[in-house]
Amino acid sequence: MAFETGINKISRREFMKNGLVFAAGAAGLAAGYAAVPDVFARAVYSAKKDGVMNDKVLVMIQLAGGADGLQTVMPLQDPRIRALRPRLSAAVDQALPLANTTLGLNRNLRGIKGLYDQGKVAIVNGVGYPKPSLSHFDSIRVWETADPTRKQMDGWLGKTIAKNYDSQGHPLVGCACGTSETPGALRDLQATLSVVNGENSFKFNGQDADRVMGAVYNGTPGIYGALFDTSVFTARDTVARLRTAHERYVPKAKYNDNVGLVYSSKNQLGAALQLAAELVISGVGAKILHVTLGGWDTHDQQLNRHDQLMAYVDQAVTAFHEDIAAYGMADRVLVATWSEFGRRPQESASAGTDHGTASSMFIVGDGVRGGVYGQMPSLAALDRGGNLQHTVDFRSVYQEILASHLLVDPREVLDQTFERLPFVKSA
Repeated sequence: MAFETGINKISRREFMKNGLVFAAGAAGLAAGYAAVPDVFARAVYSAKKDGVMNDKVLVMIQLAGGADGLQTVMPLQDPRIRALRPRLSAAVDQALPLANTTLGLNRNLRGIKGLYDQGKVAIVNGVGYPKPSLSHFDSIRVWETADPTRKQMDGWLGKTIAKNYDSQGHPLVGCACGTSETPGALRDLQATLSVVNGENSFKFNGQDADRVMGAVYNGTPGIYGALFDTSVFTARDTVARLRTAHERYVPKAKYNDNVGLVYSSKNQLGAALQLAAELVISGVGAKILHVTLGGWDTHDQQLNRHDQLMAYVDQAVTAFHEDIAAYGMADRVLVATWSEFGRRPQESASAGTDHGTASSMFIVGDGVRGGVYGQMPSLAALDRGGNLQHTVDFRSVYQEILASHLLVDPREVLDQTFERLPFVKSA
């Protein structure tokens, strides 16, 4: 949508350059959301139905491109990995062994390994879904909607927000950090969401906001003009609150995006997680946050590329945990990684791997019951396409996050029940 009137023309592109996207759900407008003068006038954790009165926060980290599970969590005693990956299996020799298992972590996950040793990391192996797709677009949609049948359009996180939280009165309940687009997992027409690209977002206010509001109001007649007008006023107030939060927040950890990747990623994971920490620590009401790190489509030169990405993730996640722990909030916040698929067990001629199936997920936080969950897929029992056969349905992970961490009914989001993975401590 473009905002324009007379000689004052403010395009959506100009609006986006300021780093903040504010999207009011259809139900929010219909319910009179736009007439609310102050988005913080209603209770931050007010539930729509029976009362979701907890202070738990979820941070989802998307490893976009297909992160290689076998190069992240490695079988240390299976000789087949040497045969399948004559060059890539060199990483096994430097892996960090996990106590009481035959598995090892990538050598660059030292920070996460330290948290694992403290019982603060759950590793779920063999995660995938039935009839897997090797297409990025298709598989991402499956993970985002939690629907392998491809019938659902709404994201599982967006549906969670719409069914459980009063985002109509509080648009920061669901927020994507470090991007200018709404991730599919957060999309839902019934939910109000925010997308904050970075700290520059907090500078969008004053004359620019007034010009936008005037353009929308004058360019749109009748009641719809008033609705859009007050929506932008609400966005301005949201930005003002974010700016105040930014001024009060002092990071207790060092975030670093100067990592020198073989192929640079479009996303700055450190900055995005620092922004997420700021939203959590400053108490603006964030419940579900989403960040993305690209660059995992390692068709060639995988050994160095994957190792560097591992180090980047390790540094950013451990800094985030250190930050929120210093503020006494590490027991409230759960971090979970996901990727659309893993890689093929057999390496390619260009020392990389093609699109595969099952992979591993990491769950991090003081509220985690640490350890290894799920059976590692067998390298001796690959499917007809030469790929790993998943042993854990990814919706089992979602189910545990929803039921045991966020304390909402997972059946409202997933429509069915899956095998329990008790990686979250009992309340």
